[in-house]
Amino acid sequence: MSEPTLLQLQCFAALAAHGSFSAAATHLNRTHPTVHAALKSLEEQLGITLLDRGGYRVTLTAEGAAFHARTLLFLRQFEELKREAAQLAAGEEPELRVVVGDLCPLPETLGMLRRFFGASTGTRLNLMVETISGPWERLDGGDCDLIFHHLDKPDPQVEAIPLFAVKLVPVAAPGFFAGQINDALTPDDMRPYMQCVIKDTSRRPSQARASYYLIEGARTCNVADQLMKRELILQGLAWGHLPVHLVHADLKANRLLSLEGRHLRGATLQHYAARRRDVVHGPVAERLWSQLRKSASGDSLAHLS
Repeated sequence: MSEPTLLQLQCFAALAAHGSFSAAATHLNRTHPTVHAALKSLEEQLGITLLDRGGYRVTLTAEGAAFHARTLLFLRQFEELKREAAQLAAGEEPELRVVVGDLCPLPETLGMLRRFFGASTGTRLNLMVETISGPWERLDGGDCDLIFHHLDKPDPQVEAIPLFAVKLVPVAAPGFFAGQINDALTPDDMRPYMQCVIKDTSRRPSQARASYYLIEGARTCNVADQLMKRELILQGLAWGHLPVHLVHADLKANRLLSLEGRHLRGATLQHYAARRRDVVHGPVAERLWSQLRKSASGDSLAHLS
């Protein structure tokens, strides 16, 4: 049999991701007949049926699903190979892709990046902000070189440098809660009140991550970032957990009140710089990693509570 082409594999991955030939064609900037012909010839070359065309949407057969997993791995490795070749041709990376998680203290995080990129003027910083499980999806998918975020569980494919301990505390505006705020406040007491939560930017949110501090049965409102969440809580529209470094002045001035007690708990999340072990990192990325490691071993990174 003849070997599958890169275009055929790209068409197969795009069809699986987008669910139709037309959507896959739009994603790849190809024509519908091109994608259709590529998938038909791929099935003929492999001698297996990859697609179930009997329903409203095209779906993968069992054989197609197994082949899809290997296809994604191959395409990811191909993109890494192209990127490594570009780095070798340029001598140094033209760009580093960095994701900052929503709970990161921005002055400290961006300060470290400013010090590095101020001396690495030949490399462009592509900075992205993601929430909840979004940073990990970016890292897992090869869409970034480095993330700053909290680590929920050990992963042998990820190496991490501990940077910040970020404390979260449940807060509300004065007058928002009708009862008495004391150490005995329970989640049941808060269930009738609107709770503000952050939207997960992941395309496939983890239920465990997406349900952080969520009180079952409570009405919720979703916002895109911590600054909008803080403002909404300040305005008395809801309550929720916020990082202390973002609301320290509000708590001190009594613009916000802490609800933390024996039953309604806050938490401290260790934040890391993290990257994948199984990809090749260019010289600029290695220098940044080395600088972050030195910073973590110094006295400049504090417990942010």
